[in-house]
Parts: sequence; structure tokens; C-alpha cells
Amino acid sequence: MEDLVFIMVIFLSFLLLWGVLAVFYTVWWKPTSLEKLLKQQGITGSPYKLYHGELKEYVRSLQEARTKPMSLTNEIVPRVIPFVKQQVETHGKITFYWVGTTPRMIIADPELMKEILSNKFGHFQKPPLNPLTNILTMGLSWLEREKWAKHRRIMSPAFHMEKLKGMMPQFTACCSELIERWEKLVGPQGSCELDVWPELSNLTSDVISRAAFGSKLEEGKKIFELQKEMIVLVIEASQSVYIPGFRFIPTKKNKRRMKLDKEIKDMLREIIHKKEQGMRIGESSGDDLLSMMLQSNSMNYLHENAKESTTNGMSIEEVIEECKLFYFAGQETTSTWLTWTMVVLAMHPNWQEKARDEVLQICGKNTPNFKSINHLKIVTMILNEVLRLYPPAVHQFRHTYKEMKIGGITLPAGVELMLPTLLINHNPELWGEDAEKFRPDRFSEGIMNASKNQGAFLPFGWGPRICLGQNFALIEAKMALAMILQHFSFQLSPTYAHAPYTIITLQPQHGAQVILHRI
Repeated sequence: MEDLVFIMVIFLSFLLLWGVLAVFYTVWWKPTSLEKLLKQQGITGSPYKLYHGELKEYVRSLQEARTKPMSLTNEIVPRVIPFVKQQVETHGKITFYWVGTTPRMIIADPELMKEILSNKFGHFQKPPLNPLTNILTMGLSWLEREKWAKHRRIMSPAFHMEKLKGMMPQFTACCSELIERWEKLVGPQGSCELDVWPELSNLTSDVISRAAFGSKLEEGKKIFELQKEMIVLVIEASQSVYIPGFRFIPTKKNKRRMKLDKEIKDMLREIIHKKEQGMRIGESSGDDLLSMMLQSNSMNYLHENAKESTTNGMSIEEVIEECKLFYFAGQETTSTWLTWTMVVLAMHPNWQEKARDEVLQICGKNTPNFKSINHLKIVTMILNEVLRLYPPAVHQFRHTYKEMKIGGITLPAGVELMLPTLLINHNPELWGEDAEKFRPDRFSEGIMNASKNQGAFLPFGWGPRICLGQNFALIEAKMALAMILQHFSFQLSPTYAHAPYTIITLQPQHGAQVILHRI
């Protein structure tokens, strides 16, 4: 008996020692070793702070910036990414700060950004998320290596230009319904005040519901609402250091996250099931993104309750993840893009008039079609300039899973990389002294010649992981803007407060109130 007690004491002592060493390694030895390796290469940054790092300062700077009023200007960097701006000004274009025990390196150099995004060998991956935030990971946006390549191959045919051309009736129908609604709101008086942010969110929701799933907005509206609630909860979780095992504690927010995730997946599973049934009996036309994806994936039969993917195809669970990405990326990014376009054109009526003249010259009062929108040069320049000044994604993230070299810098494994798109887009060294000004004509000779560095404009990413839906978004944005310009002029309302801020994407914190005038 005494021998057994002795063995137990030794065993428990060993476990305790192992735990203490593991904690010491995680919260001190590894972070300070990484810091030393970076500083030895001349890279300066914030000194490591035990466990939390700069996360509290990062969140505090955001909260403080959001409480301050802002003038009607495009100089939004200090409000949107104040901490990142301060870090770069203090330490240079390549610097780092701490998110918990992980060094986050800011790479504010377009050439290095392109090298990282080119990612030829898959060595720069999306950063690992804590269990409370990885619930928001969706399809292609977070897959890596062979699985990413398989999904990309299956989904690419659905985004071919000829396929998108066939979706023009859906784009047209959604935009026409928006115009009809606004015509009624304007009424006999000929003008009205309107917050276009929710209006354009509904438009892009309708477009993605019809174009991606062949359904009406009403069928997809619930999914949008659930995803928006999920995003708020995930953002909140990402702004604190995760304690291992915390997700299993049945707190109110933990239970809500799980419930939302289940509801979204169940609804999408039902949509996919109905789509498959419709395709089997010939009721589905097959011209929406989901149908085309399922057709491309048809080399492997999808069982309704499949949990594992086969060699060449996707399982039902994987299709669900791609549908979540359709809903989020296809709706959220384009709606913010269009919203900021209307805000900026209201701020610059001369460019609004130039764009309207072009639309009326090319399209007249006829509904724009695929051919006509491709001739809208001024509209395209305006959309590109808005993407530069107000990019939906203000930064991108990558992670080193092994030691890597970029631009003469050796990056050890375990470093998170932040690529600050917004900072690059507003840099006078790249865009000239008028970088903060709205000047669409800087794109008059194309994207590659708009800046002093051909890699400075990366609105849809770069390299093999460039956004698959960029042409979908561009067609939708051109169509919507052209039809709005045909029927209305608009100016900012006196109630509008210029306050860009981020909740995943760059949004107007207090809405986007404009006064519409019927033409």
C-alpha cells in the first residue's frame, strides 16, 4: 500500500512539474525566444507583455477612436486602425506587436505582401483561431493545401465569366426591385431621406440568394440575420485571450454560439437537400452557383448525412461550409462597397454627374446589360477608387507554420502576419501626396498603372488565393450603381455622421443617410 501511495505521489509530482514547465514554455520561454530572433534581425516592435500582450491596448485604441467625431474626409486610417498606424509610425513598415503569446508582424510593404500572398508552396497559411472564433471559418477562405486545391477546382467552373453572364437576369431583377422600392419612397414629392446601408444590404442579400441558391430573399434572410449575430459574438471573443477549455463552459454566450452554428447549418443543409432533389427530377434549372457547384462535384455521390469527404468530391458538410461563405462574402463585402460608393459620390457631386452622364450615354434609360456595363470606364474607375479608400477588408492575415524567408528576413514558425491593406491604400509614398483624396482618374490607365508600385492595389487579394468571386462582385456593383445613377441623384443628409469602423468588414457605424432625388 505504501509503495502504491509513493508511486501516486511521484506520478502527481511529475504531472505538476510537467504542467508548470508547459505553462512556463508557453507564456514566457517561447514568446521571449521569438522576440529575440526578430530583434536580432533589426526588427523592432513592442516588448512582450506576459500573456495578454498588446491585446488590451489594441481594443482600447479602437474603442477610443470610435467615440471621437470625424470630419467629412477620406482620412480614415486613424479611426479604423489606430493601433496599427501608431505601430508603423513608431517602428517602421515591418514591425510587430503581441496578441497574447503570439507575435503579430505588420508587413506594410506591397512587394513583401505580394510575396506572402503568392504563397507558392503553401508555407504561409491562415492563422489558427481559438475554438470560440473558428466557428466562423468558412470553406475556401480557411482551407489549406490539398483540400483547398480540391475545393477551388470544384467551385471554379461556377464562377466562369460565361456562367456569370447567364446570371444577369437575377442581377437585373434584384436591382429593378430596388429601384421600384426607392421610386415609391420618393413619391410625388420627388425626394426623400434614406439610409442606404440597410437598403443595399438587402439588395446584395437578394442577389446572392437568387444567384447562388435560386431562392428569394425571404428564404435566405434568416440565415443573414443569424450570421450577423454570430459575427458580433465571434468578434467579441477574438478581443480577449482564450483560456483553454473555456468553450465547454455552458455560459450564455457559449450556448448561443453553438445554437447559431447549428441553426445556420441545418437551414443550409435543407436548402442543399431541396436543390439536389430538384436537380434529380429536373425541377432545378441548374443556373445558380449551388447547382453548378453540385454538378461539378457530381463525380462523387453526396449522401445526405455524409460526414467525410471522398477523394475527389466534397461531403455535404463541406458543401455547407462553402454555402456559408457564399452568404457572407457574397453579401457583406459588396453591400459595404456599394454603400461607401454612394457616400463618396454624394461627397463629390462632380464625379457623380460624370458617372451618370456615362451611364446615360451608353445605356440611355434602358436596363444595362452585360455588354454595356463592360463599357462603363468612369464607373469602373470610381468603384476602384472607392475600393482603395474604403476596402471592405482592411487587413489580411497569414501564419508561418515553419521557418520561412521573405525579403531577406527569416521568420520563425509561430509568427502571425498582418498585411494592412488600408494602410497601403492610403500611403502617400505609393499613391502621391493626394493619397487621401478621391481621384478616380488615377485608374484611367488601369489598375497596374494607378500607383507608383504595381503591387500596391490588392482589393481581392493576390496569387493563387485571389478571391474567386471578384468578377461576380464587380458585375453586381456595376449593375447596381448604373441603375441607381439612371434614376436618382443623391446628396448626403444633414443627419449623416461620417464614422467608418470594422465589424469584419468596413462599415458605416451610424448608417449612410442620403437624400434621394428622382431624375
